[in-house]
Amino acid sequence: MHPHRFVSWRAVASSLVGAAFCSLLSCTSPSPPEAQAPAKRGEYLVWIAGCDDCHSPKVFTDKGPEPDRALRLSGHHGGAEVAAVPTQALGPNQWGALTSNDMTVWVGPWGTTFASNLTPHPDGLGLWTEEQFVQTIRTGRHLGVGRAVLPPMPWPAYSHMTDEDLRAVFAFLRTLPPIANVVPQPMPPNPAVGTVAEPAAP
Repeated sequence: MHPHRFVSWRAVASSLVGAAFCSLLSCTSPSPPEAQAPAKRGEYLVWIAGCDDCHSPKVFTDKGPEPDRALRLSGHHGGAEVAAVPTQALGPNQWGALTSNDMTVWVGPWGTTFASNLTPHPDGLGLWTEEQFVQTIRTGRHLGVGRAVLPPMPWPAYSHMTDEDLRAVFAFLRTLPPIANVVPQPMPPNPAVGTVAEPAAP
């Protein structure tokens, strides 16, 4: 066999394998998020934005805490015990913030915040409109007009998302199973808070 003929057949074989591989990828790879339905894109955005880190209760495994899929994005559970914070833990040259083991409670100079229920139950976002959700992220105000959205919620970063992306996130949140859970209201700054948070009024 001539060398040039051997190279030619090898090139053909490589091309066929490459074409088959590319064809396989095109058949099995998910569509880019931009080409997906709004709720599907919203799910993608919720994952990469790390919403589960604070808004989902956790189960504790050998590898550490993981989001509890049965309670996904239902926030801190009202009435759950909250550990008291030592008075010396926060302050100048001390810790700037502390969090509970499941990261649904945060304490800092702003006070104590509890991760919100993002499910479509009336205790969560069930009574919210799409526009109220968008304006909450845009303005850092509850429902776009109310109290300030407190740390650690990184709304200043999320406020740069497009309206289309924020609507997609809201569309995905509407697909979650509705979970009844009244999350406590934020507490004012006081490192020596009690051990049980009172649920907010419905």
